[in-house]
Amino acid sequence: MNPSRPIVLSFSGHDPSGGAGIQADIETLVSHQCHAVSVITALTEQDTRNVKRLIPQSSENIISQAKTLLDDMAVNAFKIGLIGHHETALAIYAILKQYPDIPVILDPVLAAGGGADLSNDRLIATVVDLLLPCTTVLTPNSEEARKLANLEDLSECGLSLLEAGSEYVLITGTHESTPSVQNQLFHDERCWETYTWERLPASYHGSGCTLATSIAALMAHGLSPIQAVLEAQEYTWNSLNTAYQTGKGQYNPNRFFWMEDDV
Repeated sequence: MNPSRPIVLSFSGHDPSGGAGIQADIETLVSHQCHAVSVITALTEQDTRNVKRLIPQSSENIISQAKTLLDDMAVNAFKIGLIGHHETALAIYAILKQYPDIPVILDPVLAAGGGADLSNDRLIATVVDLLLPCTTVLTPNSEEARKLANLEDLSECGLSLLEAGSEYVLITGTHESTPSVQNQLFHDERCWETYTWERLPASYHGSGCTLATSIAALMAHGLSPIQAVLEAQEYTWNSLNTAYQTGKGQYNPNRFFWMEDDV
């Protein structure tokens, strides 16, 4: 028996601590019965507390690796995580524009969970000008949304990012000082829906990776963006609610919670 699995190509960074980046993407894709293929955008030196060093990979290698994969297999969705350098964004754009029918889920990783800055003005401008018009679902947290839109009000940010080209924008509210977490989905020139989730007590390493990759996996299976956004939030919340700690910093989402009998 050879079951067919949707293929998701992830452009993402390598996290040696195993909590975020490509490791998080692969765990999430396996959990959704997808086949994960990947192009590493950057190596990092990091632990569960913060990123200490970012080592971008060359544009030539990124493009050649992606082309080799895409020439061989039919990819059902693209997921983009850590970019790290404006030339990397240009390389990803060069790939995306050749495959306009493949949905793109973009998690704009502009800072590490520990606070380290992973972007600059030039990278942000490249993302907004080139990648957002290629994006099906954009998943910034509130801080990233404000940086990308250069606005303060989150509703205005969502509408601005739609205008910049993203078809759907899901702004997550974990960084806001609210009793519960409110995630806002923007589509069709308005706030389409607001989702409310119980705020969990810890800080989590790779939560944004998990959410965006879950959306990509579900869309690769044929779900609509709106249904994928809803189900991905549930999957991510459950992985955070059962998270575990491996180091001295953030908790790791338990992306295989579904394998445990007591969950």
